[in-house]
Amino acid sequence: MVAATAAVAVLLLALSGGGLLVVMAGILGFVVCAAGIWWLVARRGLVRLLGAFVAVAAPAGVLVFYARSGLWLIALISSLCWATAVTCGRTALHRARPPRSQRPVRARPPRRAVLIMNPKSGGGKVTRFDLVKRAERLGARVILLDPSAPVDVGGLAREAVEDGADLLGVAGGDGTQALVAAVAAEHGLPFLVISAGTRNHFAMDLGLDRADPARCLDALTEGEEIRVDLGDVSGRPFVNTVSFGVYADIVQSPEYRDDKTGTALKLMPDLLAKEGARRLDARADGTRLADQQALLISNNPYASPDELSGGGRRPVLDDGELGVIGIRVANAAQAAQLALWGSQAPGLTVTTARRVEVTAGGPQSPDTGGGQEAQIPVAVDGEALWLRTPVVCSVRPRALRVLLPRDRPGAPPPAPPVDWRKLLALACGPVRGPGP
Repeated sequence: MVAATAAVAVLLLALSGGGLLVVMAGILGFVVCAAGIWWLVARRGLVRLLGAFVAVAAPAGVLVFYARSGLWLIALISSLCWATAVTCGRTALHRARPPRSQRPVRARPPRRAVLIMNPKSGGGKVTRFDLVKRAERLGARVILLDPSAPVDVGGLAREAVEDGADLLGVAGGDGTQALVAAVAAEHGLPFLVISAGTRNHFAMDLGLDRADPARCLDALTEGEEIRVDLGDVSGRPFVNTVSFGVYADIVQSPEYRDDKTGTALKLMPDLLAKEGARRLDARADGTRLADQQALLISNNPYASPDELSGGGRRPVLDDGELGVIGIRVANAAQAAQLALWGSQAPGLTVTTARRVEVTAGGPQSPDTGGGQEAQIPVAVDGEALWLRTPVVCSVRPRALRVLLPRDRPGAPPPAPPVDWRKLLALACGPVRGPGP
């Protein structure tokens, strides 16, 4: 609070020396930069090039203005004070005991572990880390998928259970993890996550080492078990997120796997700015979300929606709730507002629910045949699907037994959003000594 007060005081004391200009130039540059980014993603041709130029030129212009007008020292001191305030505020708002899943219990080593491995996942991590030989040395049976042919992963997992498997595991992406996890939950078997995918958000939130997936195999000899929630979207399991709207439309593109950024830039203008583009309606328990451009339903809520673009984390995976984030941005002004206010912007809805029902108008999928039941594109753990509306998302509390190695890095607690009211109450409240 002292640092925040100092940041304001510096500007007030420097009013005669241009303190007000520092504030106005900074806000204007931020808004113009956000508008430029909107034109970059929502327009084509000359307007897109102009947007890219504006997005770069706006912050550069503010810095040049500060330097040429002699205001750089005021801006630097005020910025350092604000940075100190935000850093100290987040540190103060961290819980002394951050939320976490239940305490792990010691697990017996499996006798007939079956591991399904995708050699193509994560750019070939299965081969690079020699996961097949390492797992077999530990007594596991490995089913190696053929990347050149479609495979029913869930069917392979069920066959393994019929053959007497007492543990199922997957070395692959989150979509494959979810399919096998559902079979493990159905039969009450422990499930082993091997972080051999590209991003492996589920493994990250479990505290596993994503840089060295071989460490996950230590759970076969010295492991411990926890129970986590399992999401369900119209009968299909998911461990991370279900996305509707803009992102789901992009994932449907055949070019997406090979060129994610280029495909997104190519499709964004039609998805964001085109008249008649698909909009979503949803009901999250008792909360209605209307005319949304994008919806993100997560298996347990993320710590802060402001961090999603940077790989946000879920503090717990056994809270029995879905995280719900809805986005509605129609023009450059609203994009700038979202950039300025983040999770507090009117165009962003953040809530939790146990059940979410999503409906949408707009065009049907190619395979509906003009029937009465429309289908909409959905991205389930990054996999492209078409599902019939209404699409219902729910959560099965603590349905999945997860086997973890005892020695794992652990997921660092996410930085909490800076709530100035809570921070002020904490700073001005009575000082309490340590508990007994």
